[in-house]
Amino acid sequence: MGKDVIVACDFDSKEKALAFLDKFTERKPFVKIGMELFYAEGPDIVREIKKRGHKIFLDLKLHDIPNTVKKAMSVLKELDVDMTNLHAAGTNRMMAAAIEGLTRADGTRPMLIAVTQLTSTDQESMEKDLLIKEPIDRVVMHYAQNAKVSGLDGVVCSPLEAGKVHELCGIGFITVTPGVRFADGDIGDQKRVTTPARAKEIGSDYIVVGRPITAADDPIAAYNRCIEEFIG
Repeated sequence: MGKDVIVACDFDSKEKALAFLDKFTERKPFVKIGMELFYAEGPDIVREIKKRGHKIFLDLKLHDIPNTVKKAMSVLKELDVDMTNLHAAGTNRMMAAAIEGLTRADGTRPMLIAVTQLTSTDQESMEKDLLIKEPIDRVVMHYAQNAKVSGLDGVVCSPLEAGKVHELCGIGFITVTPGVRFADGDIGDQKRVTTPARAKEIGSDYIVVGRPITAADDPIAAYNRCIEEFIG
């Protein structure tokens, strides 16, 4: 399994997303399609970007009763995405149901990963807002173990937690890590963040990078900088 940089295409229209991707005339980046773009344009935007040769992480973070998630995944499996996700907080039953729904008749399926705790969440907000008193590191590791037991391929976590997830769940259990910023960049609303180079050292398999690339004066240069720092 190789490392890669996933570019978060957090745009509110097809026109903006495709205009951005048109800049990439050589290497086709792995692309994250999140709620904003998917809700604006629907499944057709996934098909269009896939047709252009990009790998796709469909980031919809499903979280509902097991049967509802299973049915939703049975629809998403036909979009030919490479990776999708759900919230580990939905319980092991929900995650197992998601696997069932996502698996095609021939036994293939996209990678399925679970969100542990969002990188905008810190210990204070977790305790105050969610009434979870356990240390955030322990919560993330417990959710990661649940995801592995449920048959998932990996988790979304902070890059600061990636190494510990591998220690606990094995090197083949993938870590997809948002919260990555350049050392000289703005961290925005993220709390648990680090740089591409440090994410590589800690053990992230995929880093998800949005505004440092999409809002850069030169997105191609910013993307190439991420590739160089994270992959080398």
